[in-house]
Amino acid sequence: MDPITFISLVLTGAIRSGTSVLYGVLGETVSEKAGIVNLGTEGCMLMGACVGFIVTFQTSSPWLGILAAGLAGGLLSLAHAYLVIGCGANQLASGLATLFFGLGLTALIGRDYVKQNIVGFDVIPIPFLSDIPVLGQILFKHDIMTYIGYLIGPALWFVIYRTQWGLSLRAVGESRSVAYSTGRSPARVAYIAVVVGGILAGLGGAQLSVAFTHFWVEGMTQGAGFIAVALVIFGMWHPVRAISGALLYGGAYSLQLRLQTMGVGVSPFLLQMLPYVLTLIVLLAWGKASRRAMPSELGLPFRRTG
Repeated sequence: MDPITFISLVLTGAIRSGTSVLYGVLGETVSEKAGIVNLGTEGCMLMGACVGFIVTFQTSSPWLGILAAGLAGGLLSLAHAYLVIGCGANQLASGLATLFFGLGLTALIGRDYVKQNIVGFDVIPIPFLSDIPVLGQILFKHDIMTYIGYLIGPALWFVIYRTQWGLSLRAVGESRSVAYSTGRSPARVAYIAVVVGGILAGLGGAQLSVAFTHFWVEGMTQGAGFIAVALVIFGMWHPVRAISGALLYGGAYSLQLRLQTMGVGVSPFLLQMLPYVLTLIVLLAWGKASRRAMPSELGLPFRRTG
C-alpha cells in the first residue's frame, strides 16, 4: 500500500470513528459550560446506541431511531440533572451511578438484538465534491449523521457565544450567585444544558449503531463517553476546538485498526491502547493551559438559588 492511500484511509477512518465521540464531546461541553460534569455521558451514549438500534430494527426507519436515541440520552441525563441540581448530590458520584444504570439497562433491553442487523444510514457521497482526488474520499463520503455532527460544532459556538441563552449559560458556569443576581435562573439553565448534553450523547451512540456499524452489542461504546469527557479539556470547553479532539481520537483509533489489518508485528493489545494513551498524553500536554478556560463553578456542589 502506497503512503498516500494509507494516509487517506487513516484520515477517512478518523472522521468515521471520531463522529460518535464528537457528539459526546459537544454534549459534555454544553453541560460543563453550566458547571455540571456528567460522567454518565458513556451511559447516555449506550442508551442512544441501544434504543436507536431497537427502534430502527422495529420500524425500519433510522430517522425514528435517532429521534428515540436522542430522547433516551436526554431522559437519562435528566435523572443526573435532578440528582445534582435538584438534590445537590455529588456530581461525580451521580454521574457514575447514571453510567452504571445505563450500562445495566442497555444490557437488559438489548440482549435480544445482539445478533440482529438493520438497514441504517448509508454513506452519501456529496455530488462533485466526492469526486475530488483523495480529499473527496476523506471529507465527502460519509453518512448523514457524520455531516450533521460536524455542523453542530459551529452551530453550538454561535449559540454559546452569540445568543442571550449562551450568555446565561456561561454566566451560570462562572458564578451562579452572580447569574441569579442578574435575574437568571441557574437551575433552569443548568437543567437545559445537562439534558441537551445527554441528547447529543444519545445521538452519538445512535451514530455508532445506526450509521457506522449497523449492529448492536453490549458495551459497544468501549469507553467513548469517558474519552469525550476528557476531550472537553483538550478542547478548552470550546465547541469548535472539540472537533479537533474528536478527530485526534478517531485518527488514533483508525490508525491502530489499519496497523492490525496490515499485520504489523506489534501486540494487538498494545495497538488497542493507542487511542487512550494518546488521549492521556494530550491531556498532560494541555492540562495547565486548559485551567484558564475551565468554568469556575465546574464540579462544585449545586446550591440552588433559583
